Order: sequence, then C-alpha cells, then structure tokens
Amino acid sequence: MTRWAVVLAGGVGSRFWPLSTPARPKQLLPLVGDEPLLVESVERLRPIVDLDHTLILANDTLVPAISKLLPQLPADNLIAEPRAGGTGAALAWAAHEIARRDGPDAVMLSIHADWAVGEPEAFRRTLLRAAEVAEQHRALVTVGVVPTRPDPGFGYIQLGRELESGVNAVARFVEKPDRARAGEMVRQGCLWNSGIFAWCVGDFLDDVRALTPEIAPALHAHAGNLARFFAAVTPVTVDVGVLERSQRVAVLPGDFAWDDVGTWGALRRVRPRDAGGNAAHGHASFIDARDNVVHAADASVVLYGVSDLVVVVERGVVLVTTVDRSSDLKTLMDALPRGVRDGVREDA
Repeated sequence: MTRWAVVLAGGVGSRFWPLSTPARPKQLLPLVGDEPLLVESVERLRPIVDLDHTLILANDTLVPAISKLLPQLPADNLIAEPRAGGTGAALAWAAHEIARRDGPDAVMLSIHADWAVGEPEAFRRTLLRAAEVAEQHRALVTVGVVPTRPDPGFGYIQLGRELESGVNAVARFVEKPDRARAGEMVRQGCLWNSGIFAWCVGDFLDDVRALTPEIAPALHAHAGNLARFFAAVTPVTVDVGVLERSQRVAVLPGDFAWDDVGTWGALRRVRPRDAGGNAAHGHASFIDARDNVVHAADASVVLYGVSDLVVVVERGVVLVTTVDRSSDLKTLMDALPRGVRDGVREDA
C-alpha cells in the first residue's frame, strides 16, 4: 500500500489565552517540548510517512507561519481552508486530493496537530496496524485511546463484535458524557474517541458520497476548486457526517500516553514535573507549593504556599486561575473587556 498522512492544523486554541492568538494558535506553540506541537506531530510521523506524502490542512491565515515552521514540506501539500467546514469537509477534500494524486487504494492516516504523545514508537506501531486493518477489511478505522481516567471532556467508543483479535466493529459513538457516565463507560471497556483515523481513500469517499449530503454535492460539483468546495459544504464533523452513519467502521485500541493538551491544566500531565508535582516553562520557583502550572518565558514567577494554580505571563498580561477552572477559559474570554482580551500584541 501507499501511505499518506493528513494533519489537521486548524483552530484558534482560545483555551491557551493569553499565549495563543489567532495568528499563533495552540498548534503553533511549544506547549509540551521545545518545538511547536505541529512540528512535533509531523516529525513523529516521518519514520512511517515522508513529507512528500504528508498533507497539512489549516486556516488560510496560518499558511505563512506553517510554511516557515516546515520549510521542507512541498508547497502543494499545505492546503489552505478558506472557510471552516468541519473535520468532515477537511478530510473529504484531503481524501479526494490523495485519490487524485495516488489512486483510490492509497491509505490515509489522519491525526490532529495539537496532541502530546509520550510513546512515539507505540503510536507509530498502532498507526501501521490501523493501516493494515483498513486495507484488509476495507474498513474505516478509528484508533480508540485506552482511557487513563473517566474524563467527561472526551467522546467515547463502545466496542461491537470482534472482527479479529484486537479489532472490533464500532457499536456506537457516545458524545461527551457527564463524569459519572464516563466512569461507567471506562469500567465497561469503552475507549476514548481520539480522532485518529485510517482508511483507503476510495472507501472513505464512497461513504461520503453515499451517506453525507452535507458534503457529497459540493464534492461532485466542485472537485477541482478548493474555494468553491468549501463555500458549498455544510459544516459537519467526520464523526457525525460519516462514521456514525457508516456500517464499516472498525476500532482498535491505542495505548501510547496520548493527551489532547486541551487546557493549561493538562500540561501537568505532559510536561516534566518537579518533586512537588509542579510543571513549569520558563523562570519559576516553587516553595511549599504543589501541583501548579507556570508558563513564563520572560518573567520570574515565585509560588509560595499554594497548590493547583495556573500562572501564565505573556507579553504584559498575567493570567492566574486554578487548574480546574483552566478548562473554562471561554467564559473568561467572553467576560473580559476587549482591551484586556485583545491586549496581547501579535507583534510583541
């Protein structure tokens, strides 16, 4: 088989304010290591998919920044979305483009640009296994991450009949449950819906044409014009538009220390921590302080006698909240005066 990688790199990452901005969103930031999350994601894939077979889809406003971060990526492989069409439209266009270049039997591996993966080798092995299952069963394969906690912030996958050892049909997708229901689903052996996919592009496009009226007419009418295609689609996620309607979706488990790095508080799970459980980037001192997160590249922060705080210092703005409340920064952003919310200068 020929393998292609598709990296979804859209979104603004508002939950990482004040560090993230529309011009420099979460996926372009070095939140876990020294490199931006997007660069880490692409490098993680390179042992199994070269750059010539890697497509990146992103908001058109991010194309110049991504081009600078990944200068070796062929220009035609950076696809600018002129309008948000949801993951359904983005992956349909990517599959169409791969089929145009390489035929319907090419296998497409799809990931997001803003994840942390603690065990890259295990991640790659799982992707290769997913590609094999997609080709052998002509299935649309999703990798369900083995849960480490009952997290209500994720969707879940309920396993159906066994197709072969370690591979099951999907019984159903469950949208983000409350915490009690999440705990029950973990006990039942359900998996996190990670958004990692593998399929032969022809199989995926067949299901889009048959099952997804939000996308299929636009793909038929505007297959040669990216702008017109995105203008014509009705935004829909790939889960709702394709996978929940398809009869050939398979799932295999993935266990490779995956995290979606969704909030400032999540950095306690993915960054190195000191003996007190504190995770820091930049200049921070912790005295009698535990389980805090600090991001301060250009300032010194001292935490004394506190726990479970998030402190971010960025270009003249200081954010202080708790780890728990860091998941709700949208509420904060809506309440802030515009001068404060937009006071972080893009050119600073």
